[in-house]
Amino acid sequence: MGVVTIKHRGNFKNFEKFATNYDRQKLLRILEGYGREGVNALRSATPVDSGLTRDSWGYRASVSPRSFFLIFENSNLTSQGTPVAILIQYGHATKDGGFITGTDFINPAVRPVFDRIANAIWKEVINP
Repeated sequence: MGVVTIKHRGNFKNFEKFATNYDRQKLLRILEGYGREGVNALRSATPVDSGLTRDSWGYRASVSPRSFFLIFENSNLTSQGTPVAILIQYGHATKDGGFITGTDFINPAVRPVFDRIANAIWKEVINP
């Protein structure tokens, strides 16, 4: 899967104050709600052949004193351990030397969810 990276200048003083004092269980509930929303968006957007990749989406949400995570995962793997969703997303070579072009379905599916997460967390940071 892809990784969202945030680059910044300055400091995270306000966020660190928020993260230290905030109700972690509330934040976890928020993330879990968006986790379910993201899984539904990914399932809806996943190209279907057998339906196994579509039905293999899940998420993990975690909150610690200084960070939080929401990870989307797909458990459908090839016999070599490669995630099938990645092969669909980026394309792959075939046994006879051809290439199947990828279909960008992950980014458009989760981008609106990430935007809603950012807005929801920002609202919590400025008005806990």
